[in-house]
Amino acid sequence: MSKSDTQTEKLIVGDVAVKPDGEKLQKVLARMGLGSRRKLEESIQAGDITVNGKTAKLGDRVVAGDKIKFKGRPVANDQLLDNRILLYHKPVGEVCSRKDPEGRATVFDGLPHLKSGRWVSVGRLDYNTSGLLLMTTDGELANALMHPSTRVEREYLVRVMGRVDDAMLNRLKSGVELDDGPARFTDIQEGGSDNEGINRFFYVVLSEGRNREVRRLWESQGTTVSRLKRVRYGDVFIPSKLKKGQWMELKQRDADVVYTMAQMEPKPIYQPSKKLADKRERQSKKSGKHIAKRNKQERKSQ
Repeated sequence: MSKSDTQTEKLIVGDVAVKPDGEKLQKVLARMGLGSRRKLEESIQAGDITVNGKTAKLGDRVVAGDKIKFKGRPVANDQLLDNRILLYHKPVGEVCSRKDPEGRATVFDGLPHLKSGRWVSVGRLDYNTSGLLLMTTDGELANALMHPSTRVEREYLVRVMGRVDDAMLNRLKSGVELDDGPARFTDIQEGGSDNEGINRFFYVVLSEGRNREVRRLWESQGTTVSRLKRVRYGDVFIPSKLKKGQWMELKQRDADVVYTMAQMEPKPIYQPSKKLADKRERQSKKSGKHIAKRNKQERKSQ
């Protein structure tokens, strides 16, 4: 069997049937979480991607074993990617970037190791916001969920300091003008108050994910957000048993819900052997310990 025949049989990336001539380059890279197909098409046109030492062009197709470089950096392309989705409880004090120039902790620090592919964060939560964050190895899924056309609802529990009346709540639901355009909450529900009555809690819902939008909406009314936690993303709620810094892996039924939210056909989730599944379950229960370890190191350095 020739080398070319071998490459044709070792097709790339894993949960759908692949034609013998491979898959379109931008689709493969999107699934790896390197960007949306549109952005990757722009990168191809800009000459930022090479395949087997040659500058790629639109329409190129690849198979496993092809040597791909994205902006000069090699892209792993020799293994099947395991399709996985995690639910992560982000604590305050982590950023959603892979690497932070200030050296701060990231949401990727405590995630399980992958033999192939990489974790992609579905959207972002800012440094001082906690709560539900979806992670996936399917970059196409992440991009679809984040695309404005899907209008996936995000629900937050917010603690507000300042005077809040019905007129203010109506303004926040009707829409106010922010520096990047009009914005509003699609729903606001009372969540109680603290013992001293200084702070009030509200559950608020957005159907978009602009930077610091919840905080900026409340600040536009002269109030201060003193705590913010995302409790729901679309049809996925954060489980009460999931502690800060912990992750849990979604089973096929829940993964199907996530794909439906993204207006995509559900894809099979990787099914590990029983031994590996038991190991992952133990890892999940132990996850979050890196938070305590990090806090201990920070106290020592102070």
